[in-house]
Order: sequence, then structure tokens, then C-alpha cells
Amino acid sequence: MPNEFQHRSISYLEANTPFPPLSQAMGKHSSAPGLLAAGGGLSVQRLEEAYSQGIFPWYSQGQPVLWWSTDPRMVLLPDKFKLSGSLKKRLKRFIKSAGCEIKMDSAFLTVIENCSGVEREGQGGTWITRDMIHAYHQLHLAGLAHSVETWQDGVLVGGLYLVNLGRAVFGESMFTFQTDASKIALSALVAFAKHHQIELIDCQQKTAHLSSLGGETIERADFLQRISPHLKQASPPWIFKPIYWQEILMPSFSSSPS
Repeated sequence: MPNEFQHRSISYLEANTPFPPLSQAMGKHSSAPGLLAAGGGLSVQRLEEAYSQGIFPWYSQGQPVLWWSTDPRMVLLPDKFKLSGSLKKRLKRFIKSAGCEIKMDSAFLTVIENCSGVEREGQGGTWITRDMIHAYHQLHLAGLAHSVETWQDGVLVGGLYLVNLGRAVFGESMFTFQTDASKIALSALVAFAKHHQIELIDCQQKTAHLSSLGGETIERADFLQRISPHLKQASPPWIFKPIYWQEILMPSFSSSPS
């Protein structure tokens, strides 16, 4: 994230100012590719408006709220998720262990607070400020943000949080306290997405980690076209059932439905 940005190059929003057209976002060869606007607050309404237009907040402590719309956009298509042999073995052991389970929304605030201690790949410092934690907690209370959690023997060992509008899913951040615990949470999200026919998971920006799991970049216009018809559909129930694992594991592997 740049420490400085050109105020004259982007719009500064008041509380009720709509976002400018995405065509006004800073270009690929600028100092801040994808930067669109600043200010405007982090209300539930503002965040819902942003995500529905392919915009997300990302800024550091001491900066105003900065709004981005990256082009190209990193996405994870559930059908192209790469489940490595080693991760598949670990996942099967996890599923068969009595003390291991996936939960959703049982500890959202703890998940996002743990994520706040994780640096984005290639970036310094946290971007999940106290204001961001509060804003996404409010979004969670409004039913628009969710957590996917990896639990072992009653202890939260990894997880992720996301924004959900209709059948569109926007991934935000992950954390792990044990090897592959965040990957197990992501695997659960992919299995959940496949079961509920969610076409893609937004990952915002390209990283080597996401690429290794099957993430790919698409043009922003393509991304917006893909999510548009799903925004107004009914959201899935955010409950994880063990039978969902069958969506990503070998057909010969069976798990007992809950």
C-alpha cells in the first residue's frame, strides 16, 4: 500500500456521496493501481454499496478510508480449486478426527481480530484497523459478513472472514495458528460454495499463495459481469455440514452428513 497518494487524482467522498465511475480508478501503471476514492466512512450501507460495485476498502492506520477497484481482479473459481495431495491427506485426517470441526459465524469478532495481526503478502503492517474491525462486525450483525472457522479440541486454530451479498462472495483475510488451518477453512468455503452453486470467490488482489490454490486474474469488467446477476439472489444459509466435503474430495471418500 502506498504511503502517499495524489489527492487530486481521486475523489474525496462525504458520507452520502456516491462512488465515482470505476473508469476513474488509477491505472495499472500508476503509483496506486486501482485506487478510486477516499473518505466516506465505513457504514453498513457504504460497505454494501461498495462491494456491490466491485469496490473494497484498504488503508493503513493514520490514512483516510481508501477505496479500491483492482483491474485485473483475483478470483477463485470453486471448480478450479487446487487441492494438493498433502492438503487432501491433512483434510481427511481433520474430518475423521473427533475433536476437529468447521464452524461458521460462531466467533466472527475473534476471527477478524486474529486476521488483523496478519500482513498481506508483500505489504508491511496490518491493514485491518480498529475502525475496520468495528465496521465489519457491524456488517456481520447485519447478516452480510461471515466467518469460516477451523476448530480443534475446542480451540480456534484458523479461519477466514468474508462479505456475502446474495450469491456473491468476497473473501477478505485469513489467519492460522496451526499448519494448514487457514487452508482447511478455505477448503470448507470452496466446498460450501460448490454445494450452493456460488460461481466465484473474490480475492481482490493477486498473491502467489492464492495462485497456488487455483486463484486466477480476470478483467474487472468480466468480474462485474459475473457477480451482477448473483447480487440480488437469496443468500445461502451460513451453516457448514460435513457432507459438503464430498464436493471437493474424491467420490470414493465418504463423510457422514450432520
